[in-house]
Amino acid sequence: MILKKRCAGLFAALSVFALAPASAMADTYPDKTIRMVVPFPAGGFVDGMARPMMPLMSEELGQQIVIENKGGAGGTIGTAEVARAAPDGYTLLMVFDSHAVNPHIYPKLPYDNEKDLAPVSRLVQNPLVLLAHPSVPANTVSELIELAKKEPASISYATVGPGSSNHLTAELFAREAGVKLTHIPYRGGGPAQTDLLGGHVNIMFLSSSLAIPHVEGGKLKALAVTSAERNSALPNVPTLQESGFKDFDVQSWVGLLAPAGTPDVILARWGEESKKVLNMPEMQERFAKQGLQVVADSPDSFKQFLKAEGDRWGSLIKELNIEIN
Repeated sequence: MILKKRCAGLFAALSVFALAPASAMADTYPDKTIRMVVPFPAGGFVDGMARPMMPLMSEELGQQIVIENKGGAGGTIGTAEVARAAPDGYTLLMVFDSHAVNPHIYPKLPYDNEKDLAPVSRLVQNPLVLLAHPSVPANTVSELIELAKKEPASISYATVGPGSSNHLTAELFAREAGVKLTHIPYRGGGPAQTDLLGGHVNIMFLSSSLAIPHVEGGKLKALAVTSAERNSALPNVPTLQESGFKDFDVQSWVGLLAPAGTPDVILARWGEESKKVLNMPEMQERFAKQGLQVVADSPDSFKQFLKAEGDRWGSLIKELNIEIN
């Protein structure tokens, strides 16, 4: 009995000792500058989320947050850097939908999504908008399809790279419409938009937050949105379901990750503060104009979502034999 009591006491003491570092870290974190890696060039969807959000996060956390754009290879270069970083809460990663599908198209990634990175939260989601340059002689989805059928592969579409939501959505659209389109990949959303605005490519599936200013300014035509319901920021633009594509429902998203092994208390802190910031009036006003919807889910929920997204698009990627060597 005495031995059991001594063992129980020792176990309790060791448990307290094990929890002490995490507790102490939670009390002092953060005490230095934090790096927020955006694995895409400036001007894209992810960068557009990071720029207004991080200053507010900095105020909440009481430390400076430096945004570093590390673009290239569909976001895998910047992601690999974060995967190798110390799991201390001072290096985080902001990604979007391509993150979940990159393992399906890059045969030799320098990291493992599940083993090397810890989900924090899916921050926001929004539909994509099927945009066309004014020079394209089509003002509806049906007219675009008719044009593409007359001259196969004559319609080019821009993306931020293979496996991104605008790439896979365009391929899904082409398959369902029975047409062939020409894929023009770019290193990020900024360069892709520039060429679309310049008429160097014909169409693009672009997140609503980035598409709306171009549509309102009359620089691009909005033919449809990819969500099941119309977007409140573009109430006059029909959905693809309304345009004859049954069950077509695609949402782009942005999420936060950290190096695997980052203490749960820090992941939870980022999740809580992110949710608070995303629901601030100034952010809500911005989101309403951009057609964004706040998600702010938990690490477990985000982990399940990433798995579902990978499974969802994996079959299409395999069917189309999309791979980067």
